[in-house]
Amino acid sequence: MKKLLAAIAAVAAFSANAAETLSVAATAVPHAEILEFVKPTLAKEGVDLKVKVFTDYIQPNVQVAEKRLDANFFQHQPYLDEFNKGKGTNLISVAGVHLEPLGAYSNKFKKLEDIPSGANVVIPNDATNGGRALLLLQKAGLIKLKEASNILSTPKDIAENPKNLKIRELEAATLPRVLTQVDLALINTNYALEAKLNPQKDALIIEGSDSPYVNILVARPDNKDSAALQKLVGALHSPEVKAFILEKYKGAVIPAF
Repeated sequence: MKKLLAAIAAVAAFSANAAETLSVAATAVPHAEILEFVKPTLAKEGVDLKVKVFTDYIQPNVQVAEKRLDANFFQHQPYLDEFNKGKGTNLISVAGVHLEPLGAYSNKFKKLEDIPSGANVVIPNDATNGGRALLLLQKAGLIKLKEASNILSTPKDIAENPKNLKIRELEAATLPRVLTQVDLALINTNYALEAKLNPQKDALIIEGSDSPYVNILVARPDNKDSAALQKLVGALHSPEVKAFILEKYKGAVIPAF
């Protein structure tokens, strides 16, 4: 009887320890979809991944900070920095996963070097994407900003404009519609795809994995090195996830690893 009870206890202990639960907050697309894709892989490694979908950008960070959830996946570093600063939290990036990129498009020119002096350039008129557009123009060597890494730069912050580009700000959603009327348009990939543009082929330059807007897996200092979280990082950085992102999102989302 003692042996039987010991065996039952051992089986129960094994079952209890067989899978470690890892709870991750995410927004629905593409973040939760990517996490759901890696669930089976993690299950084989002893991690039971629980994905909790949120529609807001506040609670995922609050609940990780308060240790109600282990990690989250929905934001980029500039947003996290502002959140930590505003809320007094100390959340940290564990890994960069993907980018939802911004690209520069032209119906008139095939290469950035061909953009003429005095060219008409349009960029999004919201603060986040306007700053992204200017950083991309700077990366392309077309302008220089007063602060090279200022993500909130506006056209007033341009220090050098050797081609005297005429830069105008327009509503992001309208930019594809004016592409035939301008020399260069900086367009978010979701709008580019709607306009039947192929970001990987048509963009003269597009944000890459060095962009500050890479979407990141976020945790706390106390759990960032946990075995379960590191297994999740390994799964998210796998060739299978890279292929899944490229196939499913057709350039609207690109791997950043």
